[in-house]
Amino acid sequence: MEIIPTILEKELSLAEIRFSQIKNLYPWVQVDVTDNFLVPGKTFELELVPKFEHTISTLWDIHLMVKEPLNWLKKCLFIDASRVYGQVEMMSDRQNFVTEAKNNGLEVGLAFDIETPLDSNIPSETDYILLMARHFGFNNSPFDQKIFDRIKFFKDKNLKVAVDGGITPDNFSKIKNSGADIIYSGHNYLNLVNEKTD
Repeated sequence: MEIIPTILEKELSLAEIRFSQIKNLYPWVQVDVTDNFLVPGKTFELELVPKFEHTISTLWDIHLMVKEPLNWLKKCLFIDASRVYGQVEMMSDRQNFVTEAKNNGLEVGLAFDIETPLDSNIPSETDYILLMARHFGFNNSPFDQKIFDRIKFFKDKNLKVAVDGGITPDNFSKIKNSGADIIYSGHNYLNLVNEKTD
């Protein structure tokens, strides 16, 4: 099980500060992207990620909370991303998204918001399923306990599952024991790292 820190910021300057805090802690860093369509509010321009200092060894993981994630793959490739997730809620064709990402050498995942119905329409090349444990975006909605049934739904299909949103030291162990392969964390990252090593 991996813990990966995330960056969700509207301003580049704040994103740079966040990156400076986490860049030496773990090889992977996830950048969350919103475009004010699927999620209210817009993050800093993804193309500006190369402006961050000392990113040569960083593995970029991009979470596209946007309208038609397929149209953002070129931006992910521009910043030399290694993994990309697209939210299914505004994705017109899951197979096209997954195929295009894989053809360009990316690991690829499909992401589901906490209220989005789950289904078995998962292209066989999909590397991960990302499940939000609370409503995505800039809100601070509470951690939703139904995430555990949602994790089980995909683990029973032998899929790798990542979980994001509202994860704290209080619920960390239960999420870990549910079979999650990756836990994504914002500002609780350091607390979770300490929890993992205890």
